Amino acid sequence: MTSKPDIGIIGGTGFYSFLENPQTVEVETPFGKPSAPISVGSVEGRQVAFLPRHGLNHQYPPHMVNYRANLWALRSVGVRQVLGPCAVGSLKPEYGPGTFVVPDQVVDRTWGRKHTVYDVEGPVVHIGFADPYCPRGRKAFLSSATSETGALVDGGTLVVINGPRFSSRAESQWHAAAGWSVVGMTGVPESTIARELAMCYSTVCLVTDHDAGVEGGEAVSHAEVVKQFGANIGRLKSLLLDVIKALPEAESDEDAQCSCRRALDGIELP
Repeated sequence: MTSKPDIGIIGGTGFYSFLENPQTVEVETPFGKPSAPISVGSVEGRQVAFLPRHGLNHQYPPHMVNYRANLWALRSVGVRQVLGPCAVGSLKPEYGPGTFVVPDQVVDRTWGRKHTVYDVEGPVVHIGFADPYCPRGRKAFLSSATSETGALVDGGTLVVINGPRFSSRAESQWHAAAGWSVVGMTGVPESTIARELAMCYSTVCLVTDHDAGVEGGEAVSHAEVVKQFGANIGRLKSLLLDVIKALPEAESDEDAQCSCRRALDGIELP
C-alpha cells in the first residue's frame, strides 16, 4: 500500500467492484482471523479498505461473525472511520423496502457474542456509548441524499437481534411498540467494538422488508431479503461514494476532535 486507508467499509461481497486497483492485505489479530482478507484500493481519490462482513462466500451467519477480529484488522491497517451498511426489516409501516435509515440509537438484544476486546486480566475498561454513532459519519450520510437514493430517514433506533432466525410476530410487535424503527442482526457488537478501539462508526440501514408483526408485513423470507438487497445495491454504492467524498480527511490522534476518537482518553488500558 502506498498510503494507509483511513476509511473502512464493512459490507456485502458485492462491494469488491467498488475499489480501484485493490490490493489484498492479510491480517492476524489476537482474536483470530477476520471474516476475509482486507481489500484496499482507491475510491474518489481516497484510500479505502473493504471487508466482507460475512466472508468471501457469505459463510458466516450474523451470530458467528468474528466482529472483534474484523474491527481490529481494520484498525491495524489505518482505518479510523468505519461505514457499516446493513440490511434491516422495517418496524414502521411508512418505511417500505428500499428506504434508507440513518439511525442515531441502537438497542442490543444479542447474546453469546464476544462483545469486548478488553476481556483479559487487567484494569476493567468501560467506554461511553450514549451516542452510538459518529456524528460526522451521520452528517456525511444525510448530506449525500440524491434523487436516486431519495430522502434518507434522519434518526431512529436499530434493534439488533441475535439471529439467524427472523423475529416472531410477537417479538416484532414488541419492538414496534417500544418505538424502535428497524431490526437487524449485525449492528452489535460491530459498533461497540469500534468504539472500544476509538474508531468512528456509522451505519445506513437498507430496508428490505416489513417485519412480520408490522401492519401489512408478511412472514419474512431469506430469499426476499436477498432479492431486495440485490435490487438496491446500486443505490447503496452510489450513496457510499458520495459519503466518502463528504467525509473530512483523517486527523491525527492528537488533533482529533470527534468524541469517538476520544473514547479511550483517561482510561488505563490493560
